[in-house]
Amino acid sequence: MKGLRGVIGRVRGWRRGWHERSKLQRIDLYTRVTLCSITWFFAVSWGLLPLGETLDEGPVAMALGGAFLAANIAQSVLSNRNLTPAFDDYRGTAPFPPGRLRLPAALQVLMTGLLVALAAVGGVKEEGLVLLVLDLPVAFGIPYVLIVPVRRFLLHAAAFSVAVVALLAAVGVPGGLLFGAAVSLVVVTLLVLVSARPSVWSLSVMWQAEEARDMQARLAVAEERLRFGRDMHDVLGRNLSVIALKSELAVELAQRGNPAAMDQMVEVQRIARASQQEVRDVVRGYREADLPTELMGAQGVLQAAGITCTVEGADGPAGIGAPAAVQAALGWVVRETATNVLRHGDPRHCWIRLARTRDAVVLEVENDGAGATRPLGGADGDDGGGGSGLAGLRMRLGALGGSLSAGAVGDDLFRVTATVPLTARPDTNGRPAPSPEPSAAPSVLPEER
Repeated sequence: MKGLRGVIGRVRGWRRGWHERSKLQRIDLYTRVTLCSITWFFAVSWGLLPLGETLDEGPVAMALGGAFLAANIAQSVLSNRNLTPAFDDYRGTAPFPPGRLRLPAALQVLMTGLLVALAAVGGVKEEGLVLLVLDLPVAFGIPYVLIVPVRRFLLHAAAFSVAVVALLAAVGVPGGLLFGAAVSLVVVTLLVLVSARPSVWSLSVMWQAEEARDMQARLAVAEERLRFGRDMHDVLGRNLSVIALKSELAVELAQRGNPAAMDQMVEVQRIARASQQEVRDVVRGYREADLPTELMGAQGVLQAAGITCTVEGADGPAGIGAPAAVQAALGWVVRETATNVLRHGDPRHCWIRLARTRDAVVLEVENDGAGATRPLGGADGDDGGGGSGLAGLRMRLGALGGSLSAGAVGDDLFRVTATVPLTARPDTNGRPAPSPEPSAAPSVLPEER
């Protein structure tokens, strides 16, 4: 019973690890496993079944067959181990260590000699010999085709094929079998070439595209920081220069006992308060989320990630006179949920629905990635990185008298529902309460008294 629990735990761990991988990482793993499996498929089928004939051909044939099988298994293990560095060499991330080919090359020579010896003693005949020839270059060829140019691989494969056919002819293999062996070597060479190299090429292109998207995202962030810096410079630059000049003038007037120094300091105070308000306006505009923009952005980002995104009722809140604060709060919900779908889930479809009741606007974001480990932040609603998460969204909506609910719907769907009343709850000054910034640091600007 304990052993069964351990097996179930390992299976769940593998499933969790699979879900935590990105789609590109899954494709990468699938490609590697497929190429490794091809090696073992040939070794177990065409490399093993013909050796059954050696059991009836005497001890010498049995010994040669056993040695060929052992060398084939060792070659397959080395092929799987060399596949990852061969991938890296093809992508240009790390060169393939030349020393790692010495033992596989030696095993390839040994397997060729054992095959020729089996043919000489009659250990394998007719179709069995052709099948062994088909299996002979697979394990060595799969990683090798990734670390050399195609022309060199074909030249080396042709030289190897000529050598094998010549050795088989030297031990008396009939012409018909020699022709079959030659055709087998041509077929398996092309099979290795078209199964390994195009797969890794496609994977390399996808990784390059992924790296390009990451670079584009970083450049967009850097550009936004520069824009924000320019806005802050435009707001503060002139006013701070004026404050500095008037302060110097006030000092000089005070030293002379001129009562005009008081007027200059009053002007400095006025400019400082005006600058404070301008900075608040810039920051508030920088933090606000525009609902139509967020809807278009979420749809574009999700579709770019291969997730079908359907937006329903997108014209509703903009056309029904919902307050700006309500739209901004719902825009944050769209931004946060779309980000978490990309970060933590693996859905194929996402639905964003907007509807208006008698006194509220309801936003639903639903996706079929409920099997994700963390569909929207951690268990407590926090994303673990100081972001908003569910807790931050509830704070935003709560400031407007709204609510937020999230959870799985059935086995496959995960739904986030945000409800915001059309009338924002006023604060103590009778103004609509602004949307808070849960993860932002407290403002360093003092409040006006």
